[in-house]
Amino acid sequence: MSIKINSAEDIGHMREACRFASEVLDYITPHIRPGITTLEIDRLGLECMTRQGTKSATIGYQPPGMVPYPGHLCTSVNHVVCHGIPNDKPLKKGDIVNVDVTVITDAGYFGDTSRMFVVGEGTIAGKRLCDLTFQAMWLGIQQVKNGARLGDIGHAIQSFAEGHGLSVVREYCGHGIGKVFHDEPQILHYGKPGTGVELRTGMIFTIEPMLNLGRREIKDWGNDGWTVVTKDRSLSAQWEHTVVVTDTGFEVLTLSEGYPPLPDFVTTTKC
Repeated sequence: MSIKINSAEDIGHMREACRFASEVLDYITPHIRPGITTLEIDRLGLECMTRQGTKSATIGYQPPGMVPYPGHLCTSVNHVVCHGIPNDKPLKKGDIVNVDVTVITDAGYFGDTSRMFVVGEGTIAGKRLCDLTFQAMWLGIQQVKNGARLGDIGHAIQSFAEGHGLSVVREYCGHGIGKVFHDEPQILHYGKPGTGVELRTGMIFTIEPMLNLGRREIKDWGNDGWTVVTKDRSLSAQWEHTVVVTDTGFEVLTLSEGYPPLPDFVTTTKC
């Protein structure tokens, strides 16, 4: 396994790319309300990227054996775990939706982040799931430092999630990122502390837990080649940040002025 150790120049470019990705989410946030469609959210995302001078990494993205992805964003509603394709169905009060943004800058760097949105007032279950998933992501981030192990991240997320009666999706994980969209290492959101790859200063990767209100099993849905749903049709939520490992901890790269308030236990986003 070859894992890139990024230079100071690389990290500077990634700060810019990741800030752009987060700003796309800032741009669409006030528009997410009952009646909007995920296709309109996708259009707004493209509009923001065009103003920035960035491009979507997902439109036309085609891993081996798959059809090209047709959206500029991924929009996953309710029991859709990930890779939901934007469509013309209006969102309704109480829905939850994950919007996943990956941009490419002119310099060729990828910025990747996602957030959950509660449509309208929301349900108790939907709001709780979104909030706990947000906390789980941040608990995972807090494990990041030079010399730590990937299993430390996964264990922090898994133990918190399962302690609150949620399940952790196993089939999808975080990933290295930079001038490559999906790179090594793979960041599992479950595991044992003290196991896995040792983290080194300069590594950049995403932490993006997908947690289900019901069982962890998932399945492909329909014939679109992309959409993944919970097998028991329970709600699913995901949050994502891109982080860089530092000598003394971590720096969260995917932050912007409009980012939601942090959990009370988070005292820093850079250490």
